[in-house]
Amino acid sequence: MRILVVGAGATGGAFGSRLIEAGREVTFLVRPARAAALRRDGLRFTAPDGTRTHQVAVLTAEELAAAPQVFDLVILTVKAPALEAAIGDLRPAVGERTVVLPILNGLAHLARLEREFGPRVLGALAMIVATLDDGAVVQLTGWSDLTIGDGAPEVARALDVPGIRLAVSADVTGALWAKWAFIAAAGIVCCLFRSPVGPVLRAGGESHVRAIIAETEAVAAAAEHPVPAQSHERTESVLLDPDSAMTSSLYRDLLAGLPNEAEHILGDLAARARDLGVATPLLDLTLVQVRADAVQRG
Repeated sequence: MRILVVGAGATGGAFGSRLIEAGREVTFLVRPARAAALRRDGLRFTAPDGTRTHQVAVLTAEELAAAPQVFDLVILTVKAPALEAAIGDLRPAVGERTVVLPILNGLAHLARLEREFGPRVLGALAMIVATLDDGAVVQLTGWSDLTIGDGAPEVARALDVPGIRLAVSADVTGALWAKWAFIAAAGIVCCLFRSPVGPVLRAGGESHVRAIIAETEAVAAAAEHPVPAQSHERTESVLLDPDSAMTSSLYRDLLAGLPNEAEHILGDLAARARDLGVATPLLDLTLVQVRADAVQRG
């Protein structure tokens, strides 16, 4: 398959690197500055299994618009604030048989993409801990999971490569809700207490963390997508570890003053909670804090 990865940040860079290493035909659609850096320096990728640099095929939106080419699979890895711009950028790459695979947090992006690309959109979610460090993609742990909806076996074959733990789910919406409940809980813990997970627990915050987990999972249950026991146990193992240095990506973006997914992850969840009649006082309190931060930053 001809694969276009939209974005070469932490998620796109990590999964794209794994696909390249498995011999897949991968092109990255990126902003001009990132394109220039990738053409000059290659894609630097560090993971628990080593460090390497890949020479990669790169396109900018302007180049794709000037010479449209259709891809078999478009993997969308931008963050929510960049979604609208990315949709405009990738349109020339989508044909009648193209599969659009969005790897974004939350659920709001799916309705938007389905309005744009209809049945070509295949639900997906990733669980990976990665970041950018001076342009290099750094996968911080061995956690590199990708779940996609069923019905596209050719996509599953293309993505089933070493370094990516691939799962095909008959209920990808349920899986998206389970992830959303987890990342929202992690975001609330870190943003509300302005701390990594471990110090919150060591400071006596366990009961509050448990209440946060209960809030986000209650919204999922009210939406008729209860979080499975295995996912709940994984959430507790991560968010109730007093030795953990884990921080949420939302918290890291807030600290760095970067565009963030607060509204996509927390705001949308709070709105759905209100519609469903679920009380979420700790979520609501956190939203006030992150919105106040945005007001101060202008």
